[in-house]
Amino acid sequence: MRAVVIHAPRDLRVEEMACGDPGPGEVRVRLGVGGICGSDLHYYQHGGFGAIRLREPMVLGHEVAGTVAAVGAGVAGVAPGDRVTVNPGVPCGDCVYCREGLRNQCLDMRFYGSAMRFPHVQGAFREEMVIAAEQAFAVGDAVTLEEAACAEPLSVCLHAVTRAGSLVGKRVLVSGCGPIGCLMVMAARFAGAQEIVACDVIPAPLALATRIGADAGVNVAEGAGLAGERRDKGRFDVTFECSGNPRALAEAVEVTRPRGTVVLVGLGGDVPLPMNAVVAKELHLHGTFRFDTEFARAAGLIARRRIDVRPVVTATLPLDRARDAFDLAADRSRSMKVQIILGT
Repeated sequence: MRAVVIHAPRDLRVEEMACGDPGPGEVRVRLGVGGICGSDLHYYQHGGFGAIRLREPMVLGHEVAGTVAAVGAGVAGVAPGDRVTVNPGVPCGDCVYCREGLRNQCLDMRFYGSAMRFPHVQGAFREEMVIAAEQAFAVGDAVTLEEAACAEPLSVCLHAVTRAGSLVGKRVLVSGCGPIGCLMVMAARFAGAQEIVACDVIPAPLALATRIGADAGVNVAEGAGLAGERRDKGRFDVTFECSGNPRALAEAVEVTRPRGTVVLVGLGGDVPLPMNAVVAKELHLHGTFRFDTEFARAAGLIARRRIDVRPVVTATLPLDRARDAFDLAADRSRSMKVQIILGT
């Protein structure tokens, strides 16, 4: 069984790896497709992000879908042959936050392809893997595995919507139109936003954002950008900041109306916060981290194409071209969501 393993920055290898049989309550999945996430790119380009660094070789990947190959004793929810998307997060179920229902804040979370703990949690870019049965969510036969593998990033966006509160009839800004930003446009539209404006500094992702649901796209690197949206103390009810850029955060505070909501979706370094404006405008400032029950909802919405994620997937490359796939994913002018074919 082959897997995509990162050893050091730019040292990406396809290696042979063993895969065992499922035990009680477990499922072996023959993986078909895996999507490259921003965190995967950070490991590939820099060997980590922030204080998190690679300390041993690690299989990358956590956005995957495939077909159930075998089930262990006691498994009733899925059967061999079922096509599934895989929830990459495994909370402990016993810490104070799990008991409070905040499982995305688990104190002992195991999340695929993460170097946050040591030994690292190995990822899912491999041809087969054994998972807990509750991690497998059936998607049926009406959608492709490429679509099903988008359940994880869509879950992130659905959770961000829950942090924002009702979007029905609201005027919404999505700042940063990478894969998460574009899926955020879709999630906001599904949640009832009346008008959605997307902004970025690159034309290609802006064009896609307007094609999939944004009413307008603004290139903030050209012309006046969002200057007109600062009138009357800001004109957006809700802003989803998906870039993690310090200037974008400052802009989000400027263009969000008094008592509006800014949801910080994108990860970045420590940045200055315009506290005077946040206080004076009585803004609601929310972080949003991963997801929990939203994964099941994302799988269902994709399976029924209530949210059609197909436009976001712009390239799918074979496993033996994993390095090319990562290089392409890093080029925002040529790609959106790049996926790797892990098997059939």
